[in-house]
This record gives sequence, structure tokens and C-alpha cells, in this order.
Amino acid sequence: MPYTEQQKREHIRELQTYLYAISMFDKNIPQILPDGVYDADTKAAVEAFQRTYGLPVTGETDAATWNRIAAIYRDYLDGSPAAYHAFPSRSFKACEGDSGELVYIIQAMLWKAAAWYDNMPKVSVCGEFDEATAAAVRSFQQCSGLPDSGAVDCPTWNMLVRFLEVKA
Repeated sequence: MPYTEQQKREHIRELQTYLYAISMFDKNIPQILPDGVYDADTKAAVEAFQRTYGLPVTGETDAATWNRIAAIYRDYLDGSPAAYHAFPSRSFKACEGDSGELVYIIQAMLWKAAAWYDNMPKVSVCGEFDEATAAAVRSFQQCSGLPDSGAVDCPTWNMLVRFLEVKA
């Protein structure tokens, strides 16, 4: 059975998908969007990969290049979990009235803490830093020997993260 144009496009798209994923971890590799066309951008990404990983720089995907791309891709997928640094800075404070992704994360952490301790107030994970969230933060701060401001500052964040690491 002959190698069809559709199969070729699917293989190129797979290559591009791997290169795109690798570019998320390695800034030496330019990001390309998988479209199934081996164009100048794909060639440049392959060349950057070859240069970065010590392969002959040809811009072509030979067996050695493909095997190395696939291996690096699998290593990123199978490696240790990547840390996600959600807290913006040492001087930042999340407090009542705030909303968004960080508040969701704080509330999820507080919800988990309340699952382990009956004396911890339960919070809804809604993304809105409301009065109930502030009360849960104050309770956690009191249990942790921190000033009970009801706002999540860097020391409160760090203590909450460490608390969850110990319990995990």
C-alpha cells in the first residue's frame, strides 16, 4: 500500500505537535502550530532542535532526529511534575474583594485543609475572596501561629503550601 498524502500530513502534524510541546519547556525551540505542512517554520524548529540537542543541523527529520524528538517529548511527559508558581511576589496580598485564578487556588487549598481538620471552616471554591474565605484564612493563620489578618500574604501562602505538602 503506498504512503498517502494524508498519512504524510498526519506524520508532519505529529512532529509539529511534539516540537510545539518541547518548545513549551525549551525556549531554544521556536513555537510552531501543528498544521501538517512541512514549511519554513517547521524546518527552522527542526534545525533549532538539532542544534540544541547535538544532532547534525539539516532541517530534515531523519530517523535520528525523529527518535530524539520523540524521546525528549516523552521525557517531558513522564518526568517529575512541574512546579506551578501561582503566588505573584513576596509583597503581594490576596484579600477580601479579590477574585480570579489565585483565589481559586487559595480556596482549593483551604478546602483541602478543612477536609483534614474539623475545626477549619469550610469554604466554597468560587474564585471570589469573600467573607467566608477571609474567615478560613484567619483560622488557618491562627492554627499556624501567623498574624490573623484574613489576607493571604507570602508567609501565609508558604505555610499553606507546606501544610498541604506534609499532608499529601
